[in-house]
Amino acid sequence: MACNGAKKPLLSGLVDSTSQRIDECTPYRRRFRRVKSAPVTELVPSDISGNGPIPCYEYFFGGRHLSLKQVAVFLAVYLGLGTLCFYVVRDDIKGNKLNPILDSLYFCIVTMTTVGYGDLVPDSAPVKLLACVFVFTGMLLIGLILSKAADYLVEKQEILLIKALRMHQKLDPAAFLKEIETNKVKYKCYLAIIILSVLMLVGTIFLYMVEDLDIIDAFYCVCSTITTLGYGDKSFSTVYGRMFAVFWILTGTIALGQLFLYIAELFTESRQRALVNWVLTRRMTSLDLEAADIDDDGVVGAAEFVIYKLKEMGKISEEDIALVIKEFEDLDVDQSGTLSASDIMAQTTQTHK
Repeated sequence: MACNGAKKPLLSGLVDSTSQRIDECTPYRRRFRRVKSAPVTELVPSDISGNGPIPCYEYFFGGRHLSLKQVAVFLAVYLGLGTLCFYVVRDDIKGNKLNPILDSLYFCIVTMTTVGYGDLVPDSAPVKLLACVFVFTGMLLIGLILSKAADYLVEKQEILLIKALRMHQKLDPAAFLKEIETNKVKYKCYLAIIILSVLMLVGTIFLYMVEDLDIIDAFYCVCSTITTLGYGDKSFSTVYGRMFAVFWILTGTIALGQLFLYIAELFTESRQRALVNWVLTRRMTSLDLEAADIDDDGVVGAAEFVIYKLKEMGKISEEDIALVIKEFEDLDVDQSGTLSASDIMAQTTQTHK
């Protein structure tokens, strides 16, 4: 509700304390500078009528750590079911066979990652259809792994990488956290490159020493595998080779896919930062002032200025603003143009009637 009839900016809590703006409710504004974010979810009482706080998605999907466990379960079920199915129809799979169980698991991995060497291929219509089912479900699972598991594993090593890169610099905890947040995607790219390089090196050495390929053919096989080309002229043809391939092919293809995702994210983030920098450094004009004046009162308050800049940055849209304003108007029971505890209580009372 209004204080002495004065019209207070919506975002007065974000205005710097050195501001010289005239406001009749200055003593009251200081109270709201403490409010930096929404209340913690655990401290907001839930409402079984559906009017309580919006539930967090982490409770539906289990959060990052639980999602990682779910992905591991899905992967285990997929590989177990795929190995069992391809073992049952092993007589309808032709090619270079070594061990029935190992061949079935190896064929499942090669199908899931779309490598498709051609050293083992389905030889009947039912098995071909079965392979089609597993290749699509496998690609879906790979996407799930890329969005959850791989990202989680990379983030676990992110702090170690930053410490290694900044080992000669003494950063206080606040500066360290700021460094992580500012260059998060860049460090993820570094880590993905390191992980992929290690996997490629290990794969090349293994193919050279165990599969008896020369160093060029070994590197060629590694590249054709992690990019899922799978030409088929070079592949894993020994028992130990296929045991190694079961783990290496999956991790290698996922690592490359994750690197491409991080590069795309880094490019998008760079463009966004460039746009934000342009918006914050360009000179305001009278046309900008007119466009930022939402309530058409001839002056632009802090809230209007912030909203206008956020729109220019592409962080919010006109539709977002309209939805928020509508929610504000619904909460403003006494139509004073401001919100107070009495407004919230009145709105709650109306809801329960």
